[in-house]
Parts: sequence; C-alpha cells; structure tokens
Amino acid sequence: MHEYDIKPIAEKLGLKEEQLIAYGREKAKIELKTIPENLPRKGKLILCTAITPTKAGEGKTTTAISLADGLALLKKNALACLREPSLGPVFGVKGGGAGGGESTLYPEDDINLHFNGDLHAITTVNNLIAALIENELYQNTIDVDPDRIVFPHAMDMNDRSLRDITVSQNDKKGIPHHSSFVITAACEIMAIFCLAKNLEDFLDRIEDITVAYRKDGTPIFARELQVRNACKKLIENALNPNLVQTKYHTPALVHGGPFANIAHGTNTVIATDLGLKLSDYVVTEAGFGSDLGMEKYLDIVSPLAGFHPDLIVMVCSIRALKLHGGVKFEDLSIPNVEAMVDGFKNLEKHVRNVSLYHVPCLVSINHFSQDDPSETLALEKLLNERGIPFAYNSSYQDGPKGALALAEKALDILESTPSEFAPIVTEKDSIPEKIEKISEKIYGADSVEYDDGILQEIEGYQKQGYQNFSVCMSKVPNSLSDDAHLLNVPKHTIHVKKLRLFTGARFIVPLTGDVFTMPGLPKVPASKKM
Repeated sequence: MHEYDIKPIAEKLGLKEEQLIAYGREKAKIELKTIPENLPRKGKLILCTAITPTKAGEGKTTTAISLADGLALLKKNALACLREPSLGPVFGVKGGGAGGGESTLYPEDDINLHFNGDLHAITTVNNLIAALIENELYQNTIDVDPDRIVFPHAMDMNDRSLRDITVSQNDKKGIPHHSSFVITAACEIMAIFCLAKNLEDFLDRIEDITVAYRKDGTPIFARELQVRNACKKLIENALNPNLVQTKYHTPALVHGGPFANIAHGTNTVIATDLGLKLSDYVVTEAGFGSDLGMEKYLDIVSPLAGFHPDLIVMVCSIRALKLHGGVKFEDLSIPNVEAMVDGFKNLEKHVRNVSLYHVPCLVSINHFSQDDPSETLALEKLLNERGIPFAYNSSYQDGPKGALALAEKALDILESTPSEFAPIVTEKDSIPEKIEKISEKIYGADSVEYDDGILQEIEGYQKQGYQNFSVCMSKVPNSLSDDAHLLNVPKHTIHVKKLRLFTGARFIVPLTGDVFTMPGLPKVPASKKM
C-alpha cells in the first residue's frame, strides 16, 4: 500500500471506501449525501489564533497541524480542519499554505496548487455571474446602470493591474465602463461557500447577491439572472469536503479559503460540522491575529453555524514578541529580554480578547533553538504571574513529539474548564454599534471616525432591512490599528473609509486603512524561488 494512501485515513474517521470520491490514491472528497443527516456532533472544537502577525511568522497553521498530530500521538481521535491555500499568496509573498517543517499536510504540492478543483469551481461561479450581468447590460434587458455594476470578476492570482479596469472599449454595440477583479479568496462566492450549511443554503445565498443597480437606483439581485441551476451544477461536487492527511497520518479536512483581512478567514462550516461528527477533537484555525480571524469566527461563524470553540490556542513566539518590542528583524538573534517584555503587551492584549468571549485560552509558544534561556524564563514569569496557561511547541523541528506538551495541556483545560461562549456583538446591535464594539473592545481603539457620507449610507442599509447582517471588518493584519506601521498595543482611532454590502454572504464590510481585494506581487515573488 502507498505510504500516504487515503483509505486508511478515512477508516480512522469511520468512513467506508464507498463514501469517498477518490482523486488518486492520496486525496479524496467525502460525499456528503452518504453521511446521515441526524448524525450528532460529538467533538470538542479547538481554534488556533495568534498575536498580531509579524515578519518573523507565528506558525498558526503549523500549530494547528501539530496539535492534531500531538493529540493523535496520545491515542485521541483527532482531526485538523483547515483552509485551502490561494494561489496568489503561494506565488506571491507567503509561499505554500500547508504548514511547514515536520508539521505539514500531504500531498503538499497538490494542496498548494490545483488540489481538487474547488477554487476553480468558485471562480467559475463568480465569473458566470459577472458575465451574465455584462450580457444583461449589452442586451439592455433589465435597465442596468453601467456605472453601478458592483459585482466584480475573480481570479485566483495576485495581479494589481486588474484592480481597476475599463471593459467593452472596442465593442461597437457595447458600453465602455469600469470594472474590476478581486482575488478568489476575497470574492463573495468564497464567503458564501464557506458560510453555507448545505447546497440549498449556498444557492439561496447566491440568488441574494446584489450584482448591480438599475438606472432608477433599485438593486438587481443574482436571482434575476436565473443562475441557480447553473451554479448548482458548477458547485455541487466542490461542496463535498476534501480529505487529506498530515505527514504523520492524522486526518485533515481542507476546504474553502477566504482571507481574514477582507472576508471571515476560516474554512467551511460544512467541513467543521462534519469534522465534529466524525472526530472527538477538531483543530481549526482562523486567519491572522485574534483581532481579525478569531473575532470573525466568534461573532460571525459560530452564531451562524451553531458550534463554538471549547478552547482557543493563542500562538506566539519570542522572536515575534521582540519585534513588537521594537527589535529590528536583522537583530532578532541577539538576546533582548527588555524588548521581549515590552512586546509581551501584544500577547496580553490578544489573551484579553479571548477572555471577552468567555472561552478558555492556552498560549502556545513556538520554540526555536535560538531562543535565549533568559528570554524564555522572562516570558514564563510574565505568563505565570498573570495565571495564563501555556505550553511550548517545537513541532516544526520535532514533529508530533514536539507538540505533546501542548496537546496534554489542551486536554487538561478541556476536561477542567468548560467554555461559556458568548459573542460580543448581537443581531440587535445597530451597524455602528457593531463596528464600535469590535473596534474599541477588540482593537483597543479610543474611538471610531467615519468618512463623510458613511453614516448616511449605514442608515440606508438599516432602512433596507440589513441591520441584522454581521459586520465583517476589513483591516490591515499586522497592527491592532488600521495603520500597518503601529506595532504592539498602540493608542489609535479606527477610520471607516468605505462600506461594501454583501447581501449573499449577509454581512457588511467596513473598509479601514489600505486593504486590497486584489493583492499585488512583491518585487521578488515566491514563484521565482520555486
């Protein structure tokens, strides 16, 4: 048998071969229609988040994989539930998104590249809708205002030249107008794919998308394009979760991949729900720091899905704390206890963020050989003084054995401290109240400032019946503020510059700072180093 054959992995989850749609020997989809609808959730959910991301890297995905491996090493029925990487970051800045070192998903290259075709299906659904609205404009059937087509094209690649384009320039019968592309991970279809509970929910949400406005100002919804059945054919198979494994043969579901600085930043509700039915411990992650992915998980995903974390793991490293304490990247190898202690404020703020939701928190310290003992002792002292549970994790170098302490500590907390989860925003809050609660409680902002016209736009949304929509903040990931240069725990004000309304995903996106829905490539893209 092939070392990474997927069938024995499925057997660990109680799945039979006929419940799989095989993609070769090493990966498969789990056919949802073979899972009993009344199968109860039995698993504990562990969510991995992190301090404010730095150039040093925090290793959140690596931690999630290694924690699942560590639990499996302790003979627990564990499962990792993660996002699919986007090709944009794979070829851009980040490189692969399947973990690292000894804590890696397999088959790594397949997962990082085309995988099982989900991102292609999502992109195609998006571009079908975009093409249909352009056709309605061309045929002049529903009085589309060419200046108010709000649904973009999508592509799973970083290309800044497509952020703002003009289309139909050389078409004698066409109407030249502005358009744009977003990266697939930032498109509304991806958000819907990851929030939908089933196929019918997905299709209902697709029909609810606002694609454009008529010349009289009334909205045009995707349902008017009669797109439901075509989208069903395109997406039905993609909604089946993808089953792979870690390097050490722990099962992993990898499904969906929205960005957390633009969208809600975690894998599909469908995959996590299935994982909780098939496994005793499900380890998942949410993008960037607790201010972005975690907040959205707890205020958007959990209330919608009906499940919530039993434990939140806060990932940090001494190197990252030193960066927040003012050390230059090139000087990280030099011991600097004072800077680490100053940077600890950032970790402490993120731990406080977790406590706002009444979920137990465990700090995971990614341990590296170059960490100086004086810094390690100082960090332990700070954590012990504040009664914050912690464990070291050296799984990048040491594999599952390096995550044993983390896994054991996680089990202790799960057994002794129940989660009393409660979101910090509710449907009853007005849209400004939601924005201000998140900004002041989670980001630590002194206040929120709105650009001219924003509050009037919000008032219009509330009159249209959108007050109950979630707020999905768009913010830079590398600061608690909306200024990427402000590290640690800065004093700041949040500035809401624009709003985007996603009636299919059912959330409103306040845009703060400079966050691009179509990223660009860096001067030296990762693709040149492959």
